[in-house]
Amino acid sequence: MSSLNNVHFKFLPMSMRVLFSMVLLVFGLAYCMAMIQVWESHAGKDGDPMLSGKDLMIAYGGNPNGTKLETALRGPMADMLPAEKRQMIFDWLHNGAKPEEIEAKINPVLQEHCVACHNPEANPHLPNFSKADGLKTVTAKDEGMTIPTLVRVSHIHLFSITFIFFIVGFIFTHALIRPTWLKCVVIATPFLTLITDIASWYLTKVWEGFAWAVIISGALMGTAFTIMWFTSMYQMWIGKVPQDVGEDGKIPCIR
Repeated sequence: MSSLNNVHFKFLPMSMRVLFSMVLLVFGLAYCMAMIQVWESHAGKDGDPMLSGKDLMIAYGGNPNGTKLETALRGPMADMLPAEKRQMIFDWLHNGAKPEEIEAKINPVLQEHCVACHNPEANPHLPNFSKADGLKTVTAKDEGMTIPTLVRVSHIHLFSITFIFFIVGFIFTHALIRPTWLKCVVIATPFLTLITDIASWYLTKVWEGFAWAVIISGALMGTAFTIMWFTSMYQMWIGKVPQDVGEDGKIPCIR
């Protein structure tokens, strides 16, 4: 068999096609889980259950009209409290979060619904609600993710997503796509949008409109992933050998 470089899927060894397929299946499932995680982490921060640009503005740039506690209770922590108790906390926050009201009004709610997780023994990374002082960190103005948090998440995303799309893109190189420039655009798009996506996390702190760059970048990345995934799987197992492919399986280099 000729070199595997630039060879169409149909001329690859069965073992290699099985390997590629299993990788794509796992990556496809992982991508779906990632989208669910994005939804669970950000949807509802603006009070609307749907994911919106404003949700991302609040997540990265903060909420100028609210506190961290209110943002959490309108978003990912909304189901942790009954509606009437959430509203009681909102009223307390909107009335100035008076310290003298904590023990009588707020602490009983925290003890019943929150302290099981919000204590140093259960999770040292969460605000400590076992003491009244623990509320101070979440009743301040919500300024979104801190720069150290963004840096930590950024380097994880840059390494992991680059690795994922290198593998998916390499598999996709064995597909026949015309014109060739379109194939190159699909391969390059995830890497370019990864840069604009992460840059927009920081820029949203400067101007909230950059939250839409996060959405657009994510949409383009997802579109490229979908094209590469379905094209590779189809040409690997379902489609016939394209007429442009030579007898040796080589994909001709046509611009």
